[in-house]
Amino acid sequence: MQKKYFTKKEMQCHCCGVNNMSDDFMLRLNKARKLAGIPFFITSGYRCKKHNEEIGSTSTNHTRGKAADIMCNVSRDRYLIVSALLNTNMLGIGIGKTFIHCDINRDSPAIWLY
Repeated sequence: MQKKYFTKKEMQCHCCGVNNMSDDFMLRLNKARKLAGIPFFITSGYRCKKHNEEIGSTSTNHTRGKAADIMCNVSRDRYLIVSALLNTNMLGIGIGKTFIHCDINRDSPAIWLY
């Protein structure tokens, strides 16, 4: 289920093409995209275990299909994206210089910087 704003291809693993995104996550991501009113360019959606290890991640958020990274390097867009993610009950939001991570795979809400 990729819904209105996202294709299966853009959410698939970069190394093997597997796409096992959570329906709950995709519903929230689509709702956030609608609320933000700007395009979300996904730089990382689903990751297989091998790809996750190759990029040095120890988190299982992407390997469970419950996370995505959204390209963002404009302050206004960052505000719109983060605001929309908060309004869709994303539990984890990580803010980097050129991207925003979002996930639903945690026990309590958190926002952090990279």
